[in-house]
Amino acid sequence: MANNSEKREKFVRLAESRTQAALSDIRKIGNLSNQRTYEWDQADVRKMVKALRDAISEMERRFDPQGSSEQQFKL
Repeated sequence: MANNSEKREKFVRLAESRTQAALSDIRKIGNLSNQRTYEWDQADVRKMVKALRDAISEMERRFDPQGSSEQQFKL
């Protein structure tokens, strides 16, 4: 049982730390919205949002116990 407890503790510690870092970095990306300081257009924003959404979708897929590493075609 100690092994499972250690694995859980390690998961919680790393998950909290990495999630906090990701949230902080996302807030920093939001700081780029200041057009007095930066020049950007909606196409740039769409690309950034798509990349972030794709990364979230991939993370969710990896945690899904029913998920597969390969995309399967179905009609």
